[in-house]
Amino acid sequence: MKLIIHGGFFSESSKDDATKLAKQNALERIVKESYEYLKTHNAIETAVYAVTLLEDDALFNAGIGSQIQSDGKIRMSASLMDGEIQKMSGVINIEEVKNPIQVAQVLMAYDDRVLGGSGATNFARQHGFEVFSTEIPQRRAEFEAKLASKGLGTVGCVVLDRDGKLAAATSTGGKGFEIPGRISDSATVAGNYANHFCAVSLTGVGEDIVSNATAAKIVTRVTDGFALKDAFAKTFDELLPYDGFAGAIAIDCDGNMFHQDSHPSMVFASFDGENFEVFK
Repeated sequence: MKLIIHGGFFSESSKDDATKLAKQNALERIVKESYEYLKTHNAIETAVYAVTLLEDDALFNAGIGSQIQSDGKIRMSASLMDGEIQKMSGVINIEEVKNPIQVAQVLMAYDDRVLGGSGATNFARQHGFEVFSTEIPQRRAEFEAKLASKGLGTVGCVVLDRDGKLAAATSTGGKGFEIPGRISDSATVAGNYANHFCAVSLTGVGEDIVSNATAAKIVTRVTDGFALKDAFAKTFDELLPYDGFAGAIAIDCDGNMFHQDSHPSMVFASFDGENFEVFK
């Protein structure tokens, strides 16, 4: 059993020791708590659980603390992919929901599994997700001062369970000040993808990640026989012509974990019951 999570990018980490330590501590708590949950649950359930914890922590740009778009509203996206049954579900630009990843989980049982905008929000209401504002004062202050971050915040989890099944989950609060209707990578196969061989979750600039089809490429290459690190190397090389901004976490079916970013520095943590690693 193995588990790796990410909390987006944190390029300021070398300048702000207090925030860096807070994120390290939060990631350690979440990855270890999620691993305990994994002991009695499967990969897909655990991926949702871990991302829910990340959405509930205002240190990360997903769920609570999501960025505000140019019209003053918060719209979030999240997706979930079960590597065992090869199904993906997701919500795009959903509003006033505490945990978008949980709405994506409910959608897994439906034929229409990716919903956007008001359709996603209405589906959430119809399934018991109450109106919840994810705005925090910090985001409003950033918005009003036009100091929102640069679109590098997303959270994700990749899980390998005791039965060798893989799952990936990804959630984002957007980049801040985007045009309403903008689609992130998080609810696409470029940002979140899994099959029997590999599972991957991305963070970074959505347009760069979609242009490179990053998650799907890594998984496809592992499926075709690439070692995980080699699949990462080739795929990240393909970001270079346009200086693509991306970070990825992954686990393959043999239990190998890997992470890489194209620019410093993605925040992440991993745990396998014995070995713990967190970004430095």
